[in-house]
Amino acid sequence: MLPDTTSRVEQNTAKTVNERIWRKTECNIQLYSKAGPEAIDMRLKQLDREWDIERAIEANAASFSLFGLGMGAFVNKKWYLLSAGVAGFLLQHALQGWCPPVALFRRMGVRTMHEINHERSMLKASRGDYQTMQSSLPATEILETSPSQAVA
Repeated sequence: MLPDTTSRVEQNTAKTVNERIWRKTECNIQLYSKAGPEAIDMRLKQLDREWDIERAIEANAASFSLFGLGMGAFVNKKWYLLSAGVAGFLLQHALQGWCPPVALFRRMGVRTMHEINHERSMLKASRGDYQTMQSSLPATEILETSPSQAVA
């Protein structure tokens, strides 16, 4: 059975590594929440540029694959095995959420999109973004508004 897409990397990461990443995330939330709205705005922009584990794995796989193809074409055909191995690891990651580089990247603190979005949501909540959204319409209007009316 294949793991859920949203939790497969965390399920295949050592508990101590996951805990360290979550502690760092919670510290960031506390630090920037106490620093005020300007600091939160700056941190949200940083989070928009942060690479998640999927992007890091994809870039890593593409780099090694291209290297293997180049070396296979110009040095020795045995280098094509590198590209084949990388493709196998990429498939394994897609299916299971694990491949050898995941452990390294996670130890380096590379987070999943779920972890990044958690920090983003908590910072927005501490800034009061969600209170503004809730109070903009009376509760009766929120319940009576259909999704098609909300978009219009």
